[in-house]
Amino acid sequence: MQTLRLNKKTIWGRLPAFLCCAAVMFTALSVAPRAHAQGPSAADAATRQSAAQLLDRIQQAAQQQSYEGTFVYQRGEFVQSSRITHYASKQDGEFEKLESLDGKPRTMLRHNDDLYTFVPERKLLVVEKRQNKDAFPALLSTSGDQVLSVYEPKMLGNDRVAGLDSQVIQLDPKDNFRFAYKLWADAKTGLLLRSQMLDPSNGQVLQQLAFTQVRIGGPVDKTPIVNGMRNIEGWNVVRPPLQPVDIEAQGWSFGQTAPGFQKVREVRRPMAARDASEPPIPVDQAVFSDGLSTLSVFIEPVKNNSRKEGSGSSGATHVLVKRNGDYFITLLGEVPQTTLQQFASAIEYKAPR
Repeated sequence: MQTLRLNKKTIWGRLPAFLCCAAVMFTALSVAPRAHAQGPSAADAATRQSAAQLLDRIQQAAQQQSYEGTFVYQRGEFVQSSRITHYASKQDGEFEKLESLDGKPRTMLRHNDDLYTFVPERKLLVVEKRQNKDAFPALLSTSGDQVLSVYEPKMLGNDRVAGLDSQVIQLDPKDNFRFAYKLWADAKTGLLLRSQMLDPSNGQVLQQLAFTQVRIGGPVDKTPIVNGMRNIEGWNVVRPPLQPVDIEAQGWSFGQTAPGFQKVREVRRPMAARDASEPPIPVDQAVFSDGLSTLSVFIEPVKNNSRKEGSGSSGATHVLVKRNGDYFITLLGEVPQTTLQQFASAIEYKAPR
């Protein structure tokens, strides 16, 4: 099997936004000293309950707090800075602006689930619905309790990030199907400040997201976001066709997947064919998550397709491409290669009657 090289042109440009700048974080609570006197089982239960509550608090802070700041994403030698402005209120919901500060300009504006992505050099505006709610500084796709069914929390005390006091937690996987995480959260609000994805075997940092400067609370002006989403004259507006799909009804079964991973979304999206004169290729995507780690399975016809079998990695992100009859199966996610292989081995196809 040939080794694939992950780069933006071959992989990132074709996959959803959650894989380009995604986020992974947590935080923790210390257990009171008297927990020791209650015995290990009571201490463990108290720790888990506090950790689960704090994980939920982190997710709520990302959605309900107003904040603005600059954060950095690091993966190997790749470093990218972004600026985020987030406004939240019970009356108006969420408004958000995300700007890339390195490389070619990109701006994303969001009101709740309405997402506008501006590509200035092409005067292109992509309008679509947000598909995931766990992008930095959000975190979970499920509850804290569910996350702790496959991760073991370890409290690491207090620290400072971007000038703010934070609580630190490490989440160690209970098996070999996911990576470990070390996370920092603002002690006052619970907002995620830093996240590291770690190789559990040696503690090596595989990737990191961290605020270098952030202001939480206080006035945040939503007017530029509102105006930016309204004033789109002169932009080439594209609304990518995206539709829900029942992949199993198409004849596919996913069998016994890795423990803890649940299917959270199924969609169909078009992909340009190798020959521009040919119609777009329909690509079905199933997204699986354990509440923290996420992977996608893409199913696409072989005909008019330039994909090749192989595997590859970039930091914590791994990819595996296999052929199954007349289809290519591409698995991609921030999980170990063995997890993708487990998923791939369980995928079967039987033509629907």
